[in-house]
Amino acid sequence: MPVERQVELRFHRTSREAGTHTNLSAVRPDGLGLWVAGDETATIEHLALRDGRYDDQRTFALADFVDLPAGPTEEADIEGLARDDGWLWAIGSHSLKRKRVRRDHSPEKARRRLGTVVREENRYILVRLPLAGATPVRRDGHRTAAILSGPGRSLADLMAGDPHLTPFLAVPGKDNGLDIEGIAIFDGRMFVGLRGPVLRGWAVLLEIRPETDPGHPGRLRLAPIDGGPYRTHFLDLGGLGVRDMCPHPDGLLIMAGPTMSLDGPVRLLRWRPPNGPAVEHDPAFLMDLPHGDGCDHAEGLALLDDQRLLVVYDSPSPARLTPWGGVLADVVKMT
Repeated sequence: MPVERQVELRFHRTSREAGTHTNLSAVRPDGLGLWVAGDETATIEHLALRDGRYDDQRTFALADFVDLPAGPTEEADIEGLARDDGWLWAIGSHSLKRKRVRRDHSPEKARRRLGTVVREENRYILVRLPLAGATPVRRDGHRTAAILSGPGRSLADLMAGDPHLTPFLAVPGKDNGLDIEGIAIFDGRMFVGLRGPVLRGWAVLLEIRPETDPGHPGRLRLAPIDGGPYRTHFLDLGGLGVRDMCPHPDGLLIMAGPTMSLDGPVRLLRWRPPNGPAVEHDPAFLMDLPHGDGCDHAEGLALLDDQRLLVVYDSPSPARLTPWGGVLADVVKMT
């Protein structure tokens, strides 16, 4: 088993009531602690490292820095965080949502819900925040918070006409439709990982170059790359999609898992991006990661200063919940 130990992430009551600690979807270290996000709110959180645990939570509402397309209260389904050169980035899933069916629903209600698909605009965002130490700010000198969002401008809408991705834009994320679940910056380049679609076993990564819109300092646009808004990379992950990514000195670490609502398998791989578009048959397999049965879904991956990996989980098992309002993450030694 690759797990060396566990570490507690402790949250205050408001976040526990919102379910943030049981819906963790993204994590990034900053030397002082951790940036984390859950997929049920429109906030990001900072936890400071203290006495061997991550504590002293501070909550930052995205709407305090950028104009969210659906307003400040609708969830943003943040699925990835990246930090580089004094900036913090957050990305939503960009996915359609099919209504969930519960055991207590009647057959008629279950059929209605399975036939209902919704688009929530706050999911279709890429946010850039300047950092002043461990605090995001709306403006820091010439640096400004900005967002890529809105019909016709979001990353998903810019995929219209893509020969590989267009057929999946109208498919909910949990049905192998478009579903972003990772963002990472490596060697000055930004990569976005897709949980879905998986194309005949091949996972998709996008390389993008976001920049400030000169006419609107609070907005982002994508600088052209290969004549379009992004560059596509295809990786053979054995039928799995990208569940998260993080930078490593030797390339990108990719946590791969099922695109559908399945528990596993969950695998860790490493891939070094080339200078041009990639079709990678053999990313380096590093290890299998643990997963539960109906719980402990690995969702966030971060490289710590000691070169250990931190893995956080959505739907944690009861054994991961602590009496002090915390949840246990795994510290993994790379093999």
